[in-house]
Amino acid sequence: MGDTSFLLFRKAPFLKLLPALMAGIIVQWNFPFPVTVLIIIFIIGMSGLLLFRGLLIKSRYFFRIAGGLTIAAIFFGLGALFVYQKDIRNNKNWVGHNFQTGDAVVVTLKEPLIEKAKSFKANASVDYLIHNGKKSASKGNIIVYFGKEDFPSNLQYGSQIIFNKSLQEIKNANNPGGFDYKRYALFQGITHQVFLKEKEYEFLTGGNTNYFKSFIFASREKILQVLKQYITGDKERGLAQALLIGYKNDLDQSLVQAYTNTGVVHIIAISGLHLGLIYWLLSLLTKPLKRKKHLKWLAPIIILTGLWLFALLAGAQASILRSAIMFSCIVLGQTIGRANNSIFNTLAISAMLLLCINPFWLWDVGFQLSYAAVLSIVIFMRPIYNWFYFKNKAIDFIWKLNAVTLAAQILTVPLSIYHFHQFPNYFLFTNFIAVPLSSLILLGEIFLCAIAFIPSIAIIAGKAFTWLIYIMNSWIEKINGFEFSLWDSLNISFAQMVLLMIFISGISYWLLDKSKTGLKACLIALLAFFGLRTYDFYVRSHQQKIVVYNIPQHKAIDFVVGRQYFFDGDTVLYKDDFLRNFHLKPSRIMHRISPAADLGVLYKKNILADFFSKKILMLDSTFQYISIGKRQVIDLLIVSKNPRLYFNKLASTFDIKQVVFDASCPSWKLKFWKKDCDSLQISWYDVAEKGAFVMKF
Repeated sequence: MGDTSFLLFRKAPFLKLLPALMAGIIVQWNFPFPVTVLIIIFIIGMSGLLLFRGLLIKSRYFFRIAGGLTIAAIFFGLGALFVYQKDIRNNKNWVGHNFQTGDAVVVTLKEPLIEKAKSFKANASVDYLIHNGKKSASKGNIIVYFGKEDFPSNLQYGSQIIFNKSLQEIKNANNPGGFDYKRYALFQGITHQVFLKEKEYEFLTGGNTNYFKSFIFASREKILQVLKQYITGDKERGLAQALLIGYKNDLDQSLVQAYTNTGVVHIIAISGLHLGLIYWLLSLLTKPLKRKKHLKWLAPIIILTGLWLFALLAGAQASILRSAIMFSCIVLGQTIGRANNSIFNTLAISAMLLLCINPFWLWDVGFQLSYAAVLSIVIFMRPIYNWFYFKNKAIDFIWKLNAVTLAAQILTVPLSIYHFHQFPNYFLFTNFIAVPLSSLILLGEIFLCAIAFIPSIAIIAGKAFTWLIYIMNSWIEKINGFEFSLWDSLNISFAQMVLLMIFISGISYWLLDKSKTGLKACLIALLAFFGLRTYDFYVRSHQQKIVVYNIPQHKAIDFVVGRQYFFDGDTVLYKDDFLRNFHLKPSRIMHRISPAADLGVLYKKNILADFFSKKILMLDSTFQYISIGKRQVIDLLIVSKNPRLYFNKLASTFDIKQVVFDASCPSWKLKFWKKDCDSLQISWYDVAEKGAFVMKF
């Protein structure tokens, strides 16, 4: 193992630096240090390195561990500094520090508007604030929502507007197991949002555009127009747009779910597959240039330009940028005569470059899955391919494609289960058709855009590619309809995911290199994995709690006993897949619970009696106050909807220990109810403000 590791690090020295950079990023995010401390760490590391380099060769060998630690300290400090610099909250001019109620805000739209069900949405950058008639420098990004009534058609990328309305800090619903949207937005530098109705904002003359961005957005719009003109069918057109330039606004959501369930959603999310095809096509087209000495230098320039132009047109997402940087490293390596450079080193360099650009991409699911897939293919593709030998070239090519698909799954499965809580059982069948067909469609779409100026040919090509997309969609939807196509509601913790990775690495090292150390590592990891899993199942089987969810304008309560739950809430939550999957399903997966007809609880005039010796009163309609002498103890009062309540009268009937206002309560009434509770010294909890309420028994 020592020899193998030494050779690997010798061929891929950046593999030793990447963990230190990642450690600095993770530590700084979770335990933020002042910038002065980070600079001191970096200076100490640099000083130690200079001192080490000044030693004699024999002394360097003796102090080689200290030399490695100084280099690690440098990259640890760099990673932490990148996080500090990228976190907009550390900027003294951040809008969150400077904005005061009553200030006017001047912003510039950073993208074309996206149409939503009830509004238009765009990301905007804050240019400055106007406080008491004076301009005040300010930085930050916000989300602006515009009402659809009398919407002005000239509002577009680069438009500069001014408004005098309070900015709302982006918050999480804070439902158990829910998506951390606040952190997701912060990682993009977005911290606030505002909804503007007609006459709540004004245009400023001139605008604020960037020529290069304008060119990119204009090019994307032209491509969209070509696809809309020649690709027929809503589902087919939506997929064509997503496949070529990552435009997902017109995607059919049921189709996206089918692609997700069958394990081929990576086709829709532009990534290494797409860049690989573009790289192959450009390499093929520039072959004649490589044969001529005086034009040889043109080939890498054309390839790099084409790769980055496609990456920018596709929206410059983390996955596409990762692929663009990685292929750029390969092209540059070939150009300077280092084509045999380790692929591990190339991946490490590209990862470090990406994390220097945006350290928060370390938490990006696409970033993690992309590197896991590429590493998995590099390590396992050849051994899997060698399982079978076929003389027929066509069969051998088909087997090679399947070997790549199988190899990619090995390291991505633990990550996929951790993030998405599901596993597509028929992924091999769907990838077998979808990967080559989507590649053909992508190349065909590029051809369609190139010949769009010849309508007669473009119409024929459009019909052909529409038919191919229809075939691919039909195949995916058919597989999705099979029984047991999806293993759903899987739940593993971060620690369990790491243990699975160690298990896979250990058993692979044992099988490939006959290493006993690898076998020991995989057995220990497997034992620890099942130990943690058994303990979690034991804890969940003994849980007893009430969860009042934060779903805007809706009542939703789960009564949990062991691994079963009883739901009390709005019937729309049974029908609306998005609301249920986004707000309720993550919590139920985390708690490992399934629905029960009832949990043995009794209803009596709105009172849920004897729920583990607790009295629960749920009010969503006007309550009749009946004095019965001695006040009855209510451990939990849950208020929903818009009942007519008078807490002073209610308190004369009940001794209330805790009040919870759910997310369906009107905000104007909450102000009065909260004041009443404060005057009566009754503890209250506002779900819409603080997130889901959980009471354990």
